[in-house]
Amino acid sequence: MAKFVTAREAAALIPDHSTIAVAGMGLSGWAEEVGCAIRDNFKETGHPCDLTLRQGSAMGDWRTRGVTVLGEAGEGLITRWSGAHVGSAFALRELAVQNKLQCHCLPQGAIVNLWREIAAGRPGLYTKVGLGTFVDPRMGGGKMNQCTTDELVKLVEVNGEEYLFYPSFKLDVAVLRGTTADENGNISFEHESVINEGLAVATAAHNSGGIVIVQVEYTAKAGTLKPKDVKIPGILVDYVVVATDKRACWQTEGEYYEPAFNGDIRKPMNAITPLPFDERKIITRRCAMELRKGAILNLGVGMPADTAKIVAEEGYLEYITMTTESGMVGGIPAALPNFGSAYNPEAIVEHGSMFDMIDGGFLTATILGIGEIDQYGNNNVSKFGPRLTGPGGFINITRTTPKVIFCGTLVGKAEYEVGNGKITVTKEGHIRKFVKNVEQITYSAQYKDPRQEVLYITERCVMKLIDGKLTIVEIAPGLTLEKDILPVMDFVPAVADDLKVMDPAIFNETWGGLGQYIEA
Repeated sequence: MAKFVTAREAAALIPDHSTIAVAGMGLSGWAEEVGCAIRDNFKETGHPCDLTLRQGSAMGDWRTRGVTVLGEAGEGLITRWSGAHVGSAFALRELAVQNKLQCHCLPQGAIVNLWREIAAGRPGLYTKVGLGTFVDPRMGGGKMNQCTTDELVKLVEVNGEEYLFYPSFKLDVAVLRGTTADENGNISFEHESVINEGLAVATAAHNSGGIVIVQVEYTAKAGTLKPKDVKIPGILVDYVVVATDKRACWQTEGEYYEPAFNGDIRKPMNAITPLPFDERKIITRRCAMELRKGAILNLGVGMPADTAKIVAEEGYLEYITMTTESGMVGGIPAALPNFGSAYNPEAIVEHGSMFDMIDGGFLTATILGIGEIDQYGNNNVSKFGPRLTGPGGFINITRTTPKVIFCGTLVGKAEYEVGNGKITVTKEGHIRKFVKNVEQITYSAQYKDPRQEVLYITERCVMKLIDGKLTIVEIAPGLTLEKDILPVMDFVPAVADDLKVMDPAIFNETWGGLGQYIEA
């Protein structure tokens, strides 16, 4: 039976040199009170120390909460750190930049599904996800700084085909969060917006001989939780921490509790704030034009997630099923600071199960961001000099999806005037995004499925990957190649013989034209 302890008592139970794991996305699933206690114990006593931290998604609010609190302890608490996304943990990331801890970034789906392999006592995860990217051992093995020497990925051959192998390891401590614990330690997730990989992590720790610590907000009498609401059974839970501060129990980075995220209510769609009319809206409108009735769509963080608002504004939500890799199916995926959640989802599935669906090819299209694009069509969204980010679910999603749409501005920090069916550059930007060679390959054009259609949508033009060449197929009304596009690119792309003009209608404040595309 689970024992109820304070956060400081739980932190004191973690042995030095342990491998610890967390589960969730954003602040969902993150045990803030326990994390702060681990930090404070180390600062006061020097223990626990030399910990290996394993996480899947970004865990934090991009400011002061999340796994970043472990970095606030300084050097020595965390010495090895791996995750799909590390960019939101500023204090830990700074230690990685200074080469004070080893840091790996790996595909999100590989991480969350490796827990199930560990839990079941299997040797590890075999997958093609990551081949040809910076995760491939031939291209760095996911290492993010100079001091990182551990090898977490192996290149293997199975039946004459290349695979990546992510080996299993011993998990000593799981630090998880739910909503309610009953007296037997059964954990429910009723206020959580994400059914994360917590069950797999708890099982992996328990079956490795480790301990499972779960932070909750509420307690209940034994036998009062509905069996189907229990996401982590008490037989796997060693210690329960009841949070003393609501700040430690936020549903997302931006909301303490939004009932439309976890299905308690359905929010009227007119309550969703429309996007402002600017170049971002032009880009997301053009992305929406690529969607067709019946599409199963994944939306990435940032500008891609805003495409959901375009579909909602235009009144075509019922035609498209939108998803996020965290497990949301249907509804309207939320943008930052609530990314990973969705308003009015039709279903919320477990994190690892969603990646089974993605890796198996159930998506018909995805819209993801642009970091750096090179002359071959490779995309880097994971590392920019000292700015370490990681791929999140990007590598999994782009591996098997038949239509991949990358979107973003052609150049950063430019200013525009938009309206009357055209766009004008009023101040040129200075951040180059279309470069000769990307710093890391997060999406490999060389390793893509030959049947995959790849588009690059910007406010100035639309490009397509044709025969291995980045090719401009559309140009925005009011612009020219020679003046507005080629000078801000570090290479000369191909230009389609039948170069078209982007639909001028999307450059007007009101549109109403999505139907002619989505029902085509």
